[in-house]
Amino acid sequence: MFRHFLQSLIRKLKHDPHYTIDPAVPATALVTVLKERGFAYLRGSMRKPFLAESRGVFFVGRRVQLLNTRSLHVGASVTLEDDVKIDALSRHGVHLGNNVSIGRFSVIECTGILTHLGEGFWIGDNSNLGDYNFVGAAGGVRIGDNVLIGQSVRFHSENHVFARTDALIREQGVTNEGIVVEDDVWLGSGAVILDGVTIGRGAVVAAGSVVTKDVEPYTVVGGSPAKVLRSRGEA
Repeated sequence: MFRHFLQSLIRKLKHDPHYTIDPAVPATALVTVLKERGFAYLRGSMRKPFLAESRGVFFVGRRVQLLNTRSLHVGASVTLEDDVKIDALSRHGVHLGNNVSIGRFSVIECTGILTHLGEGFWIGDNSNLGDYNFVGAAGGVRIGDNVLIGQSVRFHSENHVFARTDALIREQGVTNEGIVVEDDVWLGSGAVILDGVTIGRGAVVAAGSVVTKDVEPYTVVGGSPAKVLRSRGEA
């Protein structure tokens, strides 16, 4: 009975009528999950009045840091796991879609220095950042819907200018083109996505890859730098 209640509750929160709890999960584990989610709900409820926008239930883990929250827009059923840090200071803010989860110890940072205000960060519905992700969104990072992102993935939407040898690199400024990850993409653990890259719809990036160039839709890439391995659907 309790299992059906919890399953119905999660379906309602996620707006997913197909969500099903594995029958092998013991009742004691479900009680633990419900307790933790309850505390996360209370923490989220206390943060909501300080956000630019919150469209539904907001779950916040322990030791979460939210800075410049008047630029933070949160959809329905968003989860920030323990030790997440989000600094929304930027031109356009941080926008988290519906059913988004941000994994433990992940950092979203939109502005590196006050002399150069960053662009911001967007992530679409049903997408996630895995544990230990780093998003440097100074040049703008846009992630689409239904995107799967593994652990320790890094996004760097900024490059230092270093052409001159008669000046310090830190004095030569930066360039920003931005990063775009389209819908239904899978980024494997440890992938690094560099500035100016667009990853096309349905693409897969292998674990540990360094992506320096655009990735065509429905292709699988891997390596450092990442190269096309095959197209999806091929044997």
